[in-house]
Amino acid sequence: MKTIISTSPFLHHQVTTPKIMWEVVYTLIPVLGVSVYYFGMSAILVSAAAVAGCLVAERVFDKEKKAVGDGSALLTGVLLALCLPPGFPLWMAFLGGTIAIGVGKSLWGGLGQNVFNPALLGRAFLQAAFPEAITTWDLPNGHYWGVRGTNLAMPFFKGQPVDAVSTATPLSQLKFSHEVTSTMDLLLGNVSGSLGETCGILLILAGVYLVLRKIINWRIPVSILLTAGVFSGILYAINPQYPSPQFTILAGGMLLGSVYMATDYVTSPLTSRGIWIYGFGIGFLVVMIRVWGGLPEGVMYAILLMNAVTPLINRFTQRRVYGHEK
Repeated sequence: MKTIISTSPFLHHQVTTPKIMWEVVYTLIPVLGVSVYYFGMSAILVSAAAVAGCLVAERVFDKEKKAVGDGSALLTGVLLALCLPPGFPLWMAFLGGTIAIGVGKSLWGGLGQNVFNPALLGRAFLQAAFPEAITTWDLPNGHYWGVRGTNLAMPFFKGQPVDAVSTATPLSQLKFSHEVTSTMDLLLGNVSGSLGETCGILLILAGVYLVLRKIINWRIPVSILLTAGVFSGILYAINPQYPSPQFTILAGGMLLGSVYMATDYVTSPLTSRGIWIYGFGIGFLVVMIRVWGGLPEGVMYAILLMNAVTPLINRFTQRRVYGHEK
């Protein structure tokens, strides 16, 4: 018999990084399905372009050529696509995917070493580079086989006028026109906005499933939504023109960001106390940006800002080693 000599650890958990990544991707399939139901072929094309950009960048920057199969690049591409409007040019979605992986992950050393959520970093780049394209929204109209807006626009060329009507998102309507979208429309997703703002019910169910499977830490979405709900509730009680708590939670990318973006293992704190601080910061910043900022939405910036603060939170909330004084 052969004697096998190895170093610790000798016990390994059956849950691996690829299993976690793929299971999260599976939970996003219904969300993508609803976006296709509302926005048709454009949702498929934008998602495919974003995923393709992530996979190509992963292949180019991965020296060992093994990271593509772990599902992290695919997950990043899907999350990026869910942050984009249905009429977004495909070449821009592809570029956003390459930036998300190249700058958001590979530049820091690969999976597990990035400081910021890659999908949100890619989205932030697109927000800065193409502000007009990323804020052009379409209403769901049941046209499944046609493309929307400037999906097929040529790279770096000024597009020709298209037969499409840009509309405001529920957040824009409330901020600039003081029009409130019904809670039922927000739950069902029959509103204009990004692909991932299509169905609040599915995102809530997906979050519950991921919590029960212990894939995400329940403290993160709970602390974010609780803080945003309480803060917005106080403001709403003072002045009803401010967004109500249920509107704050259901509108925009709050649910998508709380369940899928903020819960990223690498960019969120390690301790329970740190997670509560992290979630409080995100919820507070979202409401503050939405109410007093120049933009109607603030989820992306709130999460990225708290990603930057996470190393400090980890430092000041680390557990005391047994036998040592504080």
